[in-house]
Amino acid sequence: MRYDKTGLVKRPNLPGRTIARAVTRGEGGMHRSMSEFELVEVASIEDTKALMNVVLGREKADLAVINARLMNVYTGEILDHFSVCSLGRRIAYVGNKPKEVIGEKTTVIDAAGQTLIPGLIDGHAHLGWLFNACEFLNHAMAGGTTTIITESMEPFAAGGRDAVLDFLASLKDQPIKIFATVSPNVSISRKSRGISIGNLEELLGRSDILGLGETYWQAVLQEPDLMLPFFYETLKKGKKLEGHSAGAAKNKLMAYVAAGISSCHEPINMKEVLERLRLGLYVMIREGSVRRDLEAISEIRNHGLNLRRLVLVSDGISPKDILEKGYMEFIVQKAIDCGFDPITAIQMATLNVAEHFSLDHVIGGIAPGRDADWLVIPDERTIAPRYVISKGRIIARDGKLLVPARKHNFSETSLRSVRLPEKLKASHFIIHTQDHDCQAEVRIIDLVTDLVTRESRLTLPVVTGEIRADVDRNVLKVAAIDRTHIPGKMFVGLVRGFCLRSGAVAATSAWDSSDIVVVGATDADMATAVNRVRDLDGGIVACRDGKILTEVPLPIFGLLSEKPMETLAREMDGLKKVLSDLGAPFPDPFLTLGTLTCAAIPYFRICEEGYVDFKSGQSLGVLV
Repeated sequence: MRYDKTGLVKRPNLPGRTIARAVTRGEGGMHRSMSEFELVEVASIEDTKALMNVVLGREKADLAVINARLMNVYTGEILDHFSVCSLGRRIAYVGNKPKEVIGEKTTVIDAAGQTLIPGLIDGHAHLGWLFNACEFLNHAMAGGTTTIITESMEPFAAGGRDAVLDFLASLKDQPIKIFATVSPNVSISRKSRGISIGNLEELLGRSDILGLGETYWQAVLQEPDLMLPFFYETLKKGKKLEGHSAGAAKNKLMAYVAAGISSCHEPINMKEVLERLRLGLYVMIREGSVRRDLEAISEIRNHGLNLRRLVLVSDGISPKDILEKGYMEFIVQKAIDCGFDPITAIQMATLNVAEHFSLDHVIGGIAPGRDADWLVIPDERTIAPRYVISKGRIIARDGKLLVPARKHNFSETSLRSVRLPEKLKASHFIIHTQDHDCQAEVRIIDLVTDLVTRESRLTLPVVTGEIRADVDRNVLKVAAIDRTHIPGKMFVGLVRGFCLRSGAVAATSAWDSSDIVVVGATDADMATAVNRVRDLDGGIVACRDGKILTEVPLPIFGLLSEKPMETLAREMDGLKKVLSDLGAPFPDPFLTLGTLTCAAIPYFRICEEGYVDFKSGQSLGVLV
């Protein structure tokens, strides 16, 4: 064998075999492409015999990495002068004497003393947010992520079962493995609340569904008769219940865990992490674009605790961050930079998460029979992959993607999710009062932070029988408009703290609901923004004085862009600047807008039915 300067063996005159080859021997010796296989398919007897024959030297490997420092995440060791060889998508050999396993047709990478680690896993992602999976993967895979577990709540809220099936189809047959969880559809909107048992059973029967997605603890404790049947069906199928316990503690947290919850990604400090670890939960540390908790939690490394139930996750990445920072490689690198031992940090993004989802027989480590997902990195402290191998294929080299993601053609229904029966007028946003008094006491959503809200009460003037926004007092109108279940049903309320001095902003990407959410200083601009969103079949629009200032089209489910990541990042930056110029004080006003319908963040929210008070569970109107 002859090697070029990169360490990749040169094999001239061997037609039909490329470094991207990923085949395995099926029954009767026939070869099948990887797209024909389920994500966690049990190897056939013939496949297993072929794998064993490679180890025994009777057949030769397809791919080999030699002369590596192997990180064994099972024992916590780094083993010098090791080699790993694979046949098709699975690992056959792990050892220091690979000569009998390698043949003339084996693709060989000489690691030359560099470190070999398992492919990285994101155990809690949101691929139904802003970008489509194909575009995201084309930027994420080169950094070494070979498995993603994503929520499906966003498409479910927008379009139910059919939207989820289309979303899952977009994740299938990609160069890396993508699993999902079923959304329990916890929502403050009664029309959006809950998934039918039939749909739940159907989705849980899929091999790419690992369990029930994040279930907000308040809903479980307040409505056990609604939520516990979902839990029962999930556990009966042997799948996981993913938690969301922000704000829960002591007895309430224990009651929530007693329902069968297996993990939580909401702790923001060591005290909350430790409380959950002691109750047997896997704790997911977020270091993504919505929350960055890793640095605050990293103190836990100094307390002599077993950290094998800690998991690193993104909980969602923005277009700008994926372009500028990267994906799981950035998160693992930050964990190391925060003082975690490199083996511990890498376990938190490989074996720990694989064990949590009961996938460690397939992914999470480098051992015979597991999927051939591994990275060649300079050393254990530098997460900058020279090679990324996924399912036995070299999919990236030196940061350059070699195997692009598959583009999915979404259904016409998924591309036409904004079903408002007519354009809105300024008059749709009037808050009427029957009283003839000159003033009225009203409820408002008070923005305590960019995400946390509370109910406040104000006395506002009544002008010709209506209550108006009061920009001088920083009181704007906010409306939630159903675009799916009862298209056009809407509620108009008031919000303080968004700080627009003029104009309006509307978006179809409201969390946990199928609503369009719009905030504005004038009724006319609110109508203009919503109507433009309707024309776009989904997106985000900011306007002033009837003129569109900026827009971000999101035609897929009203949630996802079809544009390249670089274009989307520029559009989102432009949106932030426009909203900042209009007066919005938050780092990401779009996030603030979208979470006004969220059923997880305290305490006072809005949907098409009215205000919702999480403490009491009541729906409320504007007038006190």
